[in-house]
Amino acid sequence: MTQKSSSPNQTFSVAVPAGFDAQAIPVHEVCFSQPKVATHVMEPLGLRDRFQNPPVWEPEITDENRHVIASDIIQNRQAAGKITQAAVLIPLLLKSDGLSVLLTKRTDHLHDHAGQISFPGGRMDPGDSSPNDTALRESEEEIGLDRQGVEIIGHLPQYLTVSGYSVTPVVGLVKPQAEYALEAFEVADVFEVPLHFLMDPANHQVRVWESDQGSRRFYSMPYENRFIWGATAGMLRNLYHLLKV
Repeated sequence: MTQKSSSPNQTFSVAVPAGFDAQAIPVHEVCFSQPKVATHVMEPLGLRDRFQNPPVWEPEITDENRHVIASDIIQNRQAAGKITQAAVLIPLLLKSDGLSVLLTKRTDHLHDHAGQISFPGGRMDPGDSSPNDTALRESEEEIGLDRQGVEIIGHLPQYLTVSGYSVTPVVGLVKPQAEYALEAFEVADVFEVPLHFLMDPANHQVRVWESDQGSRRFYSMPYENRFIWGATAGMLRNLYHLLKV
C-alpha cells in the first residue's frame, strides 16, 4: 500500500513493535486439514462465476482485525481527521500455465510495513470515484500497471490494518506486461506466485506471537525466498474462503 499516511499513534507500535521479525515467530500449525479449492474455480471462467454468483461464505476475522477494533485505531484516526479508506488490487495474471498473483515488496525505509510483501494499492484520494479507481490508480503509480489490461471481477470484504486503514481488496484478471515501472521510493521489487500455491491450505501457516499484551495469531505463506504474511496473507485467506466453498 502506498506510503502516504502520517505517523501512527502509540497503539500501532504496541501491535507491531519496531524491528518485529515475523519470520522468526514459531509456526503454531499448518492448515493441512482444510478443504482444497477445486481446480476449475481457479480458472478465469470459474473466478468470474464465483464473484458474480457468490455462495454463502464467512470471511475470516484475524487477530489483526480484532486488535484494530478493540483499540479503536480507525475511529481515532477519523476523529483526528485522517483518511482511513484504502484499496488494493489483487492482480491475477493470465498466464498460459495458470493464473499467478502479482505481488510487490515494499522498500525498507517506509514508515508503515517496511520491507513487507503487499498488493499494489493505497489510500483513497479525493478524486477517486470508487475503490476500483483507487486500486487501478495506485497500481499504475506504484508498478506501472496498465489499467486497460485489467478486468475487475469483484471485491473481497474490507480488511482492517494496524496502520489504521480499512482496505477494500479489488480482484482483477490482468494481462501480463513485459516489464513493470516500479516507483523507486515505495516498491523494491515485483514478483509472481502461482494462484494454486496460495490457495492450497497446506501452504498456510499459523504463527503465534507472544508479548506482554498477550498472544496474537497471524498467517504466513512462505514461497521460495519470499515471506508473505500479515494483511496480505489475511486477504488471501479470505479469497481462499470464498473459493473453497
